[in-house]
Amino acid sequence: MSVNAKPVSAGDDESLSKAARLKAMIQSPGLEFLMEAHDGLSAKIVEEAGFKGIWASGLSVSAALGVRDNNEASWTQVLDVLEFMTDASSIPILVDGDTGYGNFNNFRRVVRKMCQRDVAGVCIEDKLFPKTNSFIGEGQPLADIDEFTGKIKAGKDSQTDPDFCLVARIEALIAGWGLDEALRRAEAYHQAGADALLIHSKKAVADEVLAFKAEWGDRCPVVIVPTKYFDTPTDKFREAGISVVIWANHNLRASITAMRDVSRRILREETLAGIEGGIISVKDIFEITGDDELAEAEKRYLPSKGDQPRAILLAASRGSKLGDLTKDRPKCMIDVRGQPLLRRLVETFNEGGVRDITVVRGYKKDVINLPSIKTIDNDVFASTNEVASLACAADDIQEECLIAYGDILFRHYILDRIRAAPGDIVLAVDAMWEQRQSDDKDWVRDLVSCSQNFSTGYLDEEHASLTNIGPGLRGDEIQGEWIGLAKLTAEGSKMVRAKMEALRKDGGLQKASMVDLFAGMLEDGCDISVIYVTGHWLDVDNMADLAKAGEFL
Repeated sequence: MSVNAKPVSAGDDESLSKAARLKAMIQSPGLEFLMEAHDGLSAKIVEEAGFKGIWASGLSVSAALGVRDNNEASWTQVLDVLEFMTDASSIPILVDGDTGYGNFNNFRRVVRKMCQRDVAGVCIEDKLFPKTNSFIGEGQPLADIDEFTGKIKAGKDSQTDPDFCLVARIEALIAGWGLDEALRRAEAYHQAGADALLIHSKKAVADEVLAFKAEWGDRCPVVIVPTKYFDTPTDKFREAGISVVIWANHNLRASITAMRDVSRRILREETLAGIEGGIISVKDIFEITGDDELAEAEKRYLPSKGDQPRAILLAASRGSKLGDLTKDRPKCMIDVRGQPLLRRLVETFNEGGVRDITVVRGYKKDVINLPSIKTIDNDVFASTNEVASLACAADDIQEECLIAYGDILFRHYILDRIRAAPGDIVLAVDAMWEQRQSDDKDWVRDLVSCSQNFSTGYLDEEHASLTNIGPGLRGDEIQGEWIGLAKLTAEGSKMVRAKMEALRKDGGLQKASMVDLFAGMLEDGCDISVIYVTGHWLDVDNMADLAKAGEFL
């Protein structure tokens, strides 16, 4: 076999227990690798990267807890961290067990508890408790061989999983006691029942580690940690017959580098603008931690949300007509009498019994961070229109769903009426449209034609249908103005999703407005209902509208 070949190991067999897979890696004829992790998130990342096993580093776990690598974290605290790590990942974990957390009695209890938590193995080192990190100081004292072999036997006798692995770490080279002492200890630990030996060195070259392996031969697997001799080509370890290489603390060190850089930059610049493009998104964190699985589980185990409406608010645009007010925030977050406009809108929905609210963000998206809302991002908002934003939330267009622009305000009764109205797709239409005036020459209105005019005798149970919608309707065609609020039933949600998919296939999705969407559905023969309202709403496009919003409230 070529030294560059990567043999298939039984460690790849997911039908085996985690302990059995770790044992298979240790006993594999090829070179295997363990990557450091120190908490549940880093364990997920190691598995996501493709590693078949994890090294739960004592240094890294301690540092992540903010303490020194001197047994300052108790073994029960370490065990709590390990439980999160084993739950978060499906690959085996070999734990850096320091000196065994005390004498043989402490250690055998540790082993039983690790087996209960599905930890695959533990590595203990032949130094004195409390331990000192191997790279600190010189001439560290070593444990008595007989005491340490007794600890190994106690651990093996206490494991409840027959495949649980115990790796004995030899510190003779670290302590400066030489190769002969390392080999003497290796033989004693092997005879005591260790599943593998870890030979450790802090020299910048691998010579003494490779010399140990040459003298030791193949009597049992050998594990190494090339933290100091990192320049040694990995193929040399393959040629020497090393079983496992541990990359011991590099995720922790990388994270410290990144966190320092980000923290210092934010402190210096007093803004997030410079760092957002260089770090993962919050959505990525949700993906790593498995939020999708929770959503699926909720569908299986929670009561149906069929009678619980949801709302999608389109708030991706800047609102450039508001000038400097939207320089650092989208218009939905401008202040209206002490609260952001969007918060006012969300409160209206909440008070009307709609609490499942998704906001589609775009411009200055991180400013939209209200509690109790979900957010979805349209990162191409500058070159797309409203339907592209709506499509970002397509998965939320289910059951009863309300869609609204994020820059409108309306009275509570309008929400009550549109929810109670019959029809799979219902638009709220202002019959008093002519009373709305603006000095804005670029004012665009969502005008509508309907199957019947509004009258003071108009009854909610009378069905009025939309016949046309668009800014270019003639005066005698117009029965009202769509206020930017629509309701969909489960069937209506299905129809809207189908129309958006058709627009996507035709290449028209990115530039389509909500008016285009409804006009296209009319052309397709869909029945769209309307309810008439008489004012009691407004949208905020410019400074005059903002002043009216204050009066409205």
